[in-house]
Parts: sequence; C-alpha cells; structure tokens
Amino acid sequence: MVDDVFDEVGLKVEDLHASYGAVEVLRGLSFEVPARGVSVILGANGAGKTTTLRAICNMCNTSGAVTLGDTDITRTSTAEIVRMGMAHVPQGRGTFPELSTMDNLMIGAYTRKDNEVRDDVDRWFEIFPVLSERSNQMAGSLSGGEQQMLAVARALMCRPRLLLLDEPSLGLAPLIIEDLFERFTTLNKETGLTMLVVEQNANLALEMADFGYVIESGEIALSGTADELKNDPAVQEAYLGA
Repeated sequence: MVDDVFDEVGLKVEDLHASYGAVEVLRGLSFEVPARGVSVILGANGAGKTTTLRAICNMCNTSGAVTLGDTDITRTSTAEIVRMGMAHVPQGRGTFPELSTMDNLMIGAYTRKDNEVRDDVDRWFEIFPVLSERSNQMAGSLSGGEQQMLAVARALMCRPRLLLLDEPSLGLAPLIIEDLFERFTTLNKETGLTMLVVEQNANLALEMADFGYVIESGEIALSGTADELKNDPAVQEAYLGA
C-alpha cells in the first residue's frame, strides 16, 4: 500500500477502537501515514473522521495501538504526545479569542526550551504574512481564514513531526480555501512535514495528498493512493461530484 518512495512510517494505527460512553464510534481502524507524505481521510458526516484524530491524540476512550515513528504512544497522555512531535489543529480552529495573535503563537511553543522561538514566529509570519499585520490584534476579531492560518501557525510553533488537520476548509470562502491548501502543499514539499488531513472537500484534499482513506461507519471502506481514489467510481460518485 505504501509506495517505496516513502521508506519510513510517520504514523501507524492498528485495530483502533474509540467510544464516547457506551457509543462505539471507531471499529478497528488500521492504516499508515508515510513519513514526509500527506494522507487524507474522507467520509460523510458522522463517519468517525474527527474521532479518528482525537483517538490518535488519546482524547477519548480508545483501544488498539498507535505508533508515532518508532515510538508506541498508545497510552501516552495528550500533553506528552505534543512534546513527542504531534500537533493537532481541531475542527473549528480552537484559537484563544481573547488573546492576541502573537500570544496565541507563543502558547504554541510552550513545550519548547530552545532559543529559536522568535525565529519560528518570523518564519510563520513570512508564510502567513497577514498574521504579522495582525500580530497585536485579538484572535477573536480575525476573519475565519485568518483564524485558520493562526491555528495552523500556532500548531507549527511546537515544531511537530506530524500535523493533524481537522476540516481546515470548514466555513471558509473558496479563494481562501485554495490559498490555504497551496500553503499546506508548499509546507510539506519544503519542510517534509508529515500531514494527516480530515477534509470534506475531497477534490482539494486528494490533489494535495499522496494517500487516502475513506471511512464509513467507523471502519475503513476504501484506501489507496490519491490517484487511485480519484479514479474510483464509488469515490467519484460520493465525494467528487461525478
């Protein structure tokens, strides 16, 4: 399933189950995210996409095995998972609205002990220049697109090995979405950052991704390279408007 060009596994999920109380949402997911690649999870509302990202971060009741690189993180706390190199941009952005753009970025670096935090702020200001213009502005007063850029930049401030993105296009205008995904692609190509993206906009997601998975009722229904999924009649009918 994983092409030879990706010789390392960034994330491995085996027989992952997840539940909220008595309600089981995930029923034995197994998949891999190649290091330095982009993988996408597609599926209808309620299929378990968001829960998959939450389960990987140990944010709900889970069983199974999750490996980040060569380290088993199955029973690791969410805070420690961040320190080990995983960052999660949740659905709805999750910025701190009463804090400034700059303060939000600095919170993203709270796990770091090095002296290069300011250099990284400058780096993400260069990639997302509107954040530099809004550095002293309260996050809650930013536009939806600006808040999404801030949420991504804040996650990147911890220098992750793996970035989880949950519905980054949600509620954004088409031109903003296109610009945002171009920046994600550039970020992956230039830095080798591994990404796992949950996304409703299947066309854009598969254009950016190397591999993809389709979840139905908490289980993997289809998987393959991005090109294979784009050419799959079932995916075309259900997600690509064909």
